[in-house]
Amino acid sequence: MKRVLATGAALITMTTAILIVHGCRKNQSYSFETTTVQKGSITNTVTATGTLEAITSVVVGTQVSGIVEKLYVDFNSAVKKGQVLAELDKTSLKSGVEQALATLENARAEMDYQLSNYERSKALFDKNLVAKADFDLVKYNYEKSKATLKNSQAQYDKTIVKLNYATIYSPIDGVVMNRAVDEGQTVAASFNTPEIFTIAKDLTQMQVEADIDESDIGKVKEGQRVEFDVDAFPDEKFIGTVIQIRLSPVETSNVITYTVIINAPNPDQKLLPGMTANIVIYVEETKDVLIIPYKAVKFTPDSDFLAKSENEMIPSGGQLKNGEGGNVPSIPQGSGSMPASGLQGIPTGQMPEGANTMTGNMSSNIARVWIKDDNGIHPVPVKLGSNDGDNVAVLSGLSEGENVVTRMTLTTLKEKEKKVATNPFMPRRPGSDTKKATTKS
Repeated sequence: MKRVLATGAALITMTTAILIVHGCRKNQSYSFETTTVQKGSITNTVTATGTLEAITSVVVGTQVSGIVEKLYVDFNSAVKKGQVLAELDKTSLKSGVEQALATLENARAEMDYQLSNYERSKALFDKNLVAKADFDLVKYNYEKSKATLKNSQAQYDKTIVKLNYATIYSPIDGVVMNRAVDEGQTVAASFNTPEIFTIAKDLTQMQVEADIDESDIGKVKEGQRVEFDVDAFPDEKFIGTVIQIRLSPVETSNVITYTVIINAPNPDQKLLPGMTANIVIYVEETKDVLIIPYKAVKFTPDSDFLAKSENEMIPSGGQLKNGEGGNVPSIPQGSGSMPASGLQGIPTGQMPEGANTMTGNMSSNIARVWIKDDNGIHPVPVKLGSNDGDNVAVLSGLSEGENVVTRMTLTTLKEKEKKVATNPFMPRRPGSDTKKATTKS
């Protein structure tokens, strides 16, 4: 008898627990957050820093040593090709020219003398009046004098060139960016050519030399659009284009980068050489396409939601239907929620392969999203395009204006009533405040 009573009590306890759980489930409802499918743009970028440089920059130096006697230009001077920039002291160079000229004239006189001897000896030799050995010596002296004359002429020409080097000309049209010497300063052209001026050809056309990390260089192509700014004008955007990707790698602290050249039109000459540019390379731009949030692609209803519908299959076409052809109970419009008690059981079997996955099946770009309409929520296969991490382009499967589910939450009726009761915009029952005040007292 006691065993029967104990068994009955256990059955009553289990039944009560089941009824309590069932009652709690009846008081539960699902809420869905949705986003409207709309047209927009997908943009992917690569960011880096670079340095502004003049497209053509020439360092002007001197090939002769001497004292800077005269400077004709200064910093920021506009110069033309062939214009005189500076002159060195020419005293020693002119002396060298005179000395070389004297040597040249002496060599010419020597050659003339040896030529006369050669002509006389040849006439006598032809008549067999001079020994061959004597004639060969005269001929040797004549040939030697000709070689000496050529050498003297070359030395003289060299001194003339050095004298001309003392006058420094501009090799291009441009602007003097740097002047490295002053008047009276001595420059020594020994092993290295001393720098005197740096001239930029055209500052209305500049370029940015940017260092792109090896992980991003594969995305960068010639012709891509670039935006950049500089610290001097933080609120202004400058436009450029990728014109060259240099193949030579640059290693800095075990980090490999590649130099990318970006043209930078500078009609107002606001940009100056040496400025640091913060660049954004638009490696991919897709405009006027249907987009949805990336989280909509990752969304899948939880297992409890799917388990509340029985004998349901998810056809490849999309909408959830039961075995008898009836629709799944729809979500009441306006409230955005569906009572859990109104759901029929949905098997917890796996979704079709590729559904709600993007990163795992990028080769086909096929995914499955859930949309919400008058029939409730149901999955739809879609073909995806580019993504920027936040949004993804939809190539097919959706239409503009449809609502895709991005999140679902489970709430109870008690929580809803609590929210309604604490809503300051809802009317209160008369005397409720008085009752609370009395209770506190």
